[in-house]
Amino acid sequence: MSLTPIRQTLIGLLSDGQFHSGEQLGEQLGISRAAVSKHMAALKGLGLDLFSLTGKGYRLAFPLALYDRDLLQGLAPLAPIHSFAVIDSTNQYLLERVNQLRSGESCLAECQTAGRGRRGKPWVSPFGCQLLLSMYWRLEQGMAAAMGLSLAVGVAVVEALESLGYPGVELKWPNDLYYEGRKLAGILVEMSGSAGASCHLVIGVGLNLAMPSREGEKIDQAWAELRHIQPELVDRNQLAARMITHLQRAMQTFELHGLASFVEAWNRLDHFAGRPVRLLMGEQEIRGIARGIDDRGALRLETGEGIKFYLGGELSLRRGD
Repeated sequence: MSLTPIRQTLIGLLSDGQFHSGEQLGEQLGISRAAVSKHMAALKGLGLDLFSLTGKGYRLAFPLALYDRDLLQGLAPLAPIHSFAVIDSTNQYLLERVNQLRSGESCLAECQTAGRGRRGKPWVSPFGCQLLLSMYWRLEQGMAAAMGLSLAVGVAVVEALESLGYPGVELKWPNDLYYEGRKLAGILVEMSGSAGASCHLVIGVGLNLAMPSREGEKIDQAWAELRHIQPELVDRNQLAARMITHLQRAMQTFELHGLASFVEAWNRLDHFAGRPVRLLMGEQEIRGIARGIDDRGALRLETGEGIKFYLGGELSLRRGD
């Protein structure tokens, strides 16, 4: 669904979280109350947590700090930042432009219409309710050097959240963030390149901030949001800028030293450390005790036959019974 100029203006007017009557909104926009009502229905279709009350008008469930690209660029000046209200996919936007981008260049969106997670699963992204961030990086060492990157990214995201006063976030191998046993965020790393050449990386992060319950019902697993950690959300521009700078710093470190610099921190943050787990490999299921990761990013699983190591791909880690 497109975001017309009128709808974008409406979101800006409603972003203070206060009631606005249909009559007032119509006067400000030069349209009828009936037209305001139709635009409101369209905004609900984007997932905005919007409701109305007879005699008071329309309001958002909570104030919404829309992205301000100039402010973001000042807070994270290393590389250009692209910002959109609605986009198909922030990852796809960068993937289609890899030959024009600088390392550290990023893309933010209020809403994605074709976001995707691991193994091509759709990513539910209602307007303004998540941090939807993608970053480009050119890895001169080639594709083989990118092994374990999603694990390093996970550490960087947790540390960015900790720096903003959000404690207690943990990591699930190979690319999820958990809070109290529920998924808070996902990481999707996509790459392109050829053997013996540099590698184009696009790192996507989807982080739940404050999800409307009706949108949360579309998610097929237990989920958490930043609002569960701290009811008062940090300004989204501050959050996005902090995330961008932490990811840029992490990528500089990863480029120089690989995953080794992140293994200790990852194991400290491991949600399943010392717990029984099930590792799904297609139709096969392997049970054991999670023992962290090694320097390659392989999962260390203690089984009846000793410690075994499993790298990413189509593996799926679940809680043991």
